[in-house]
Amino acid sequence: MRLARRKHPPATGDAERAGTSRRADGPGPSPAPDAAGPVVSGGEAATAAKAAPEERALTFGDVFGRDAGGIIVLLVLFGALSLASDQFLTGDNLANLARQVAIFGIIAIGQLLVILTAGIDLSVGSVLGLAGCVTAELLVRGVPIPVAILTGLLVAVACGLINGTLVAHAKLPPFIVTLGMLGIARGVVLVLTDASTVQPLPNAFSEIANGSVLGLPNLLWLFAAVVVATAFVLRRTVFGRYIYAIGSNPESARLAGVPVNAVLVAVYAISGLLAGVGGVLFTSRLNAGIPTAGTGYELNAIAACVIGGASLFGAKGGAFGAAAGALIVATLNNGGNLLAINAFYLQITIGLLILVAVLFDQWQGRLRVGRARGTSAAA
Repeated sequence: MRLARRKHPPATGDAERAGTSRRADGPGPSPAPDAAGPVVSGGEAATAAKAAPEERALTFGDVFGRDAGGIIVLLVLFGALSLASDQFLTGDNLANLARQVAIFGIIAIGQLLVILTAGIDLSVGSVLGLAGCVTAELLVRGVPIPVAILTGLLVAVACGLINGTLVAHAKLPPFIVTLGMLGIARGVVLVLTDASTVQPLPNAFSEIANGSVLGLPNLLWLFAAVVVATAFVLRRTVFGRYIYAIGSNPESARLAGVPVNAVLVAVYAISGLLAGVGGVLFTSRLNAGIPTAGTGYELNAIAACVIGGASLFGAKGGAFGAAAGALIVATLNNGGNLLAINAFYLQITIGLLILVAVLFDQWQGRLRVGRARGTSAAA
C-alpha cells in the first residue's frame, strides 16, 4: 500500500488520492498506471470526472463564469438604454459615462480585494476625500505636483495599513475597524480644510483627469489599467491565490502555509492606495479639493462588486466582474438622468439589484453543496 502511494504522490488534489486508493484496493498485486482491468480504468474515469469540477471551482472557471454574467447584464442594459434614448450612445455621453465610472470603479477594485478575503472596507469614500484634500492643500502651497500626489497616496496607504493591522493582528471585525476609519478620515478632512473647498489648483494638475489619449479620457485608460493588472494578479500570481484561499477558509490557508496576516494587511493597504488614487483623480477632475468628496462611494463600491458577481462571504469574484458591476451602477445613473427618472427610484433599483445578487449567490452556493453531496453519495 505504501509503495503504491509513493508511485502516485497525492500532490494533485483529493480526487487523485481517491483514484489512487481505488487502484491499490483493486484486484491484482501491481498498482502500476498501465495495469489492465475494469477497476483501474473505472478509478481513472472517476478521478477525471471529479478533478474537472474541482479545478473549475478553485481557479479560473468559476471566476470567469461570474465575470461573464456581469458583462452580459451590462450589454443588455446598454442595448435597452440605446433603444430608450437617442442620446445614450453619443460620443459626449459615453465620455461622460467613462469619467463617472472610472473613479468609483477604481475604488471598487480595491473593495473587491477586501471582499475576496471575506472582509469589507467602509472607509474608502472618506479616504478618497482625505487623499484628495491633502493633495490639494499641498498644491495651493506651491508643492510640486508629483510630490503632492505622492503625499496624498501615502496618507491613503497609511489608512489602509492601519485598517489591515487592526483586522489581521488585533483580530477586530473589518466592519468595525473600517467604520471607525470612515469617521476618523472624514473628520481629519474637515479639520484640515476647515470644511471649505481648496482652490485654485494648477491647470497642469487638472489635465491629469480631464485630458485624453487617442480620443479616450485619461480616466478610462487608468481604470482599464487597474482592472487588467488586478485580473492578472488574481488569476496568475501566488498572491492572488492566497487571497482566494483566505476568503475560503483562513484557518485552512494558515495551516497550508499562507501568510494570512501579511496578505490581509497588504489587501487593506491596496484598498487604501486605490481609494487614494480615486481621491487624486476626483480632485484633478474638479480642479479643487472638496471636503465631502467620496461620500457614499463605499456603498457604490460594494454594490459594484456584488452586482458584478462577488460574494460577501469571500473567495468568489473577479476584477472584470467588479468593473462590469461598476459600469452597471454608473450606466443606471447615467441612463436615469437621460430619461429624467427620479434619482430616488434609481437608488431603490440599485438596492434591489444588490439583494437579487446576494440571493442568487446563496442559491448557487446551495446548488454547489447539493452537487457535492450527490457526487459523494454516488462514489
